[in-house]
Formats: sequence, C-alpha cells, structure tokens
Amino acid sequence: MTQKKTLTVVQVKSANRRPKDQGATLRGLGLTGPHSRKTLEDTPSVRGMISKVHHLVRVEGEN
Repeated sequence: MTQKKTLTVVQVKSANRRPKDQGATLRGLGLTGPHSRKTLEDTPSVRGMISKVHHLVRVEGEN
C-alpha cells in the first residue's frame, strides 16, 4: 500500500486587509487564523491554493 504525500501548512499572517478571495482561500485550506496549522494531502489543487496565498502561509512538513 502506498502512503499519500502530505503537507503541513501554517498560517503566519492574518488575512485582514487582504482581498476577499485570499481569505476564502485560507478558509478553504482549513486555516482559521495566524499560527493555525493543517496537514493536507499533497494535490495539485492544494498546491495551487498555497501558491495563491504563499505570502500568508509557510509549508513546514512534506512527507
């Protein structure tokens, strides 16, 4: 059985005073505020969402 690759994403900045679509992207990733973290499956859609808000998040673990 193959193990799915995952990413741990940490929000490092607030979505306040940002365009609404960036806040929606953070919510779509499951991030609710600064210092919140979420482990997500490594898929092209998740990578695209991360690239859209790359200035607000940090990717910690890639397994």
